[in-house]
Amino acid sequence: MSSLPDIEELTGHAPGALPVQSLVDAGTPVVLRGIARDWSLVRQGMAGPAPAMSALLQYDVGRPVQYSYGGPEIHGRPFYDDSATGLNTQVRRGTLQELLGQIAAHLEDPSPPTFYLASLLLDQHMPGFLADNALDLAACGVVSRPSIWIGNRTIASCHYDAPNNIACCAVGRRRITVLPPEQIHNLYPGPLEPTPGGQVVSMVDFTRPDFTRHPRFREALAHARSAILEPGDAVFIPSMWWHHVQALAPFNVLVNYWWSGAPAYLPAPTLAMYHALWAIRDRPEREKQAWREVFEYYVFGPAERAGEHLPESARNVLGPLDEASSRQLRALLINRLNR
Repeated sequence: MSSLPDIEELTGHAPGALPVQSLVDAGTPVVLRGIARDWSLVRQGMAGPAPAMSALLQYDVGRPVQYSYGGPEIHGRPFYDDSATGLNTQVRRGTLQELLGQIAAHLEDPSPPTFYLASLLLDQHMPGFLADNALDLAACGVVSRPSIWIGNRTIASCHYDAPNNIACCAVGRRRITVLPPEQIHNLYPGPLEPTPGGQVVSMVDFTRPDFTRHPRFREALAHARSAILEPGDAVFIPSMWWHHVQALAPFNVLVNYWWSGAPAYLPAPTLAMYHALWAIRDRPEREKQAWREVFEYYVFGPAERAGEHLPESARNVLGPLDEASSRQLRALLINRLNR
C-alpha cells in the first residue's frame, strides 16, 4: 500500500491521567506516544528478545497456554485456507516457556514459522506482571482485565472489536492501520464462522492488496490512517473501528485493555445481528424496508422516542433499560425462540 496519513498523536499525559472519556467522546483513534515507556518489560525489550523473554518468564505461573502455529508459507498471517472454510493455522497447547523457546529458535530465520499467542488474561497466567507493567486506567474510570499478545512477525488481519481498546506496544514494533466503521462495505468481510481470531476479518491482504479482486478497497484506503508503534507507545482504538496490526520485529509483545461504556447487563450486539440475518435478511424487499423503519423507530433512533407518549407505568422495556428489564427481555426471547 502507498503511504497513508498518520493517526493523530497525543503526548505528555501520565498513565493515570489520560483523558479517556474525552478520547471515547471524540470517537477517533489516537496514538499515545511513550505512555508505557517506564514499564520494566519495555526496558528489557529494548535490550533484545532474550531479556524480554526472561522478564516474561519471571511472572509465569506455569498454566498451559493455547496458541496458533502456521508454517513459513503463511508469511506470518493467520488466515483462511484456500476454500475459506478452514484456517491456515493449527491450535497448539503448551507452556509459555515452550512457546518462547520455539520463537527463540527461529529469531534469525528469514521466513520463520508463525507463533501467535492471543489475548491471554494476565491476572490468570502472569499475575505479578501488572505490578511492573500496567496503565493505571482505573484512575481514569476504566474497568478492564488486561490481556497479553505474544508472537513473532505476525499479522492480525483487519477486524473490528465491540469494546474500546488501548493497546500498548511493549516489545518490538507494530504498524497499525485504522478505518472507520462505515468502511465495512469496502473491506470485504469474511465468513462469520470460522474466524482466524474470534472476530470477522477483512479478506483483503493489506500487505499485497489485489484491487482486481477487491476494487472497493481503494475507497477504503482513502479513509485509512496508519502509524508505527515503538516500544512504550500505545494506541486508542474506539469501539467498532476496523484495525490491521502488523508486527515488525522477530519478537513482539503487546498488552491491551478492552472496556465498554455500555452497562454489563446488555448482551453482545452480535447476537442481534445473527437473529436479524435469520429473521429479516431474506424477506421480500418491501418487508425489509418496512422493518428498517421499525428498527429505526425502536432501536436506532432516540432511546426515549418509542415510549415517551405512553404513561411511565406502561413503558416496560420501552423505557430506560436496567438489570431487571434486561432479564425480562432475555426471558422473553428464550421463551419465544424455544417455541
